[in-house]
Formats: sequence, C-alpha cells, structure tokens
Amino acid sequence: MIIDCHTHLFPEEISRNRERFLDGEPAFQMIYRSKKATMIGVEALIQEMDDSGVDVSVVCGFPWVNPETVKKNNDYILEAVARYPKRLIGLACFDAYSEKIAEETERCIRGGMQGVGELAFYLSGIDDAALDRLAPVMAILSAHRLPAMIHTNESVGHRYPGKTDITLPQIYAIPKRFPDNAIIFAHFGGGVFFYNLLKKEVREILKNVYYDTAAAPFLYDERIYRYAMELAGEEKILFGSDYPLIKPSRYFREMAESGLSDQYAIRIKGENAQRIFQV
Repeated sequence: MIIDCHTHLFPEEISRNRERFLDGEPAFQMIYRSKKATMIGVEALIQEMDDSGVDVSVVCGFPWVNPETVKKNNDYILEAVARYPKRLIGLACFDAYSEKIAEETERCIRGGMQGVGELAFYLSGIDDAALDRLAPVMAILSAHRLPAMIHTNESVGHRYPGKTDITLPQIYAIPKRFPDNAIIFAHFGGGVFFYNLLKKEVREILKNVYYDTAAAPFLYDERIYRYAMELAGEEKILFGSDYPLIKPSRYFREMAESGLSDQYAIRIKGENAQRIFQV
C-alpha cells in the first residue's frame, strides 16, 4: 500500500476566488497570492492518486487565522473524506492563534478526522507562547492517540515561499514540550534528526517524532532518503508529496535513483504510515 501523508485541498470557493481570502491572512498571502501556486479540489487529487498509484492520501487544508475560513476548509476536508473514505484521511488545520482551536480539533475528530496538520508558524516562530497555544490541542490528540503534523524547514540555505525563520532549537522544543504525542515533522524536520548521533538526550526526546519527505526534490540531494533512514530510524520516514506542489512520481523516481533498497522504499512509501494512521 502506498500512502501519501502530506497533501493539500481547498474548496472551490477559495481556489477560484483566492483574492477574497487574502485580507487578514498574511501566511496565505505569502504562499498563495500568486496564481502560480496551484490549489486543487478532491477530484483532482483522486485523479492524480489513480495516475501515480497512490492508494491513500492524508489531506490537509491551510492554517487560517479567520475562524470562518478555518471551518470552511475543514468542512471541505470532512466532506472529501466522507466521499472517499477508503482513499482519504483528513487532518484538521488552523493557525495556532486562530480562535477556539481546541474546540475545532474536537469537532473535526468527532467528524472522522485522524489528527491535525499541517500546523505552521509562518510568522511567529515556535516560541513559548506558540507552544502554550498548542498545549490544549496536543492534549486532545494525546488522549485520542492521534498525530500532529507540523511544518518545519531547514534554517539555512535559499529562501522560498513558505520558508520560515524557525530554528532547530525551536523545532526540538516541540517534542520536548509534548513527549507523549506522535508528531510528524514535515519537510524532513529541518534536519533535526541528525542530532540523534549525540550520545545524550536527543534520541529519547525525538522517540515519537516522524519525518515526511514533502518538497524533498526541491530541497535535497536524493541521498537524503538513505541518510534520513539511517539517522532517524527506518521506521520514522514517511512519504509525503505536498501535492499539488510536486507529483508523487517524482519522489518515486528519486528514491529509485538514490540506491534505496526495495525494502526501505516500501517502508517509506506506506508501511510506516500504516502504523501511524492505522490503515
């Protein structure tokens, strides 16, 4: 089974009229102001899944601040999962500083979602105040044994839309604050897994952390797949395409070219995610 654990969907009202949703949403402006930034609905995702051989996709909206837009996008995810229950897994999404995020988390879980994500701190950084805002949500997820997917990125290198100024210590602070939560760090966790090589503390702190491959073809040499499995643990790497940013087939091609064994490729493409999402 192939599971894409990182995709994004928007209702047609938003994707066709994105300019109406820019005000008060600086993160959305940063990434989606340009119409070159593709936004898709569920039918386009299902078609791509069929074309690329993906069995199940984990679908997210966007971390909106406006509570009405939060609900609109999350409702669309709920509807998409209800239409394709064997193909899609939904995650609730919102900005940590939007209103009533604990209540929205509970509502979405009651509706059938299996976690939250992709949560992002595009403007604030992941400081103590941000972690305090997350605490009620993480408590709910821990009680339900559901994962949180959190946007991370490397703190060096070139700039691009969506790259934040978060630091490795800020990324590390998340599992340190929430040690009992299953956490998926998007975009290879900004490379934090390298510090598993340290003899003290880090491996224990990161024990419940997983890392998805989202945007890897734009960011990393193809050797990242082998190195990540070695340093993070072969059970910790999850295939995520960030579709529609990049098609799944490009990842599969790069995995093959990286020299990754078939056994390890199977784990990344779906076996590891099956355990997290109980597919």
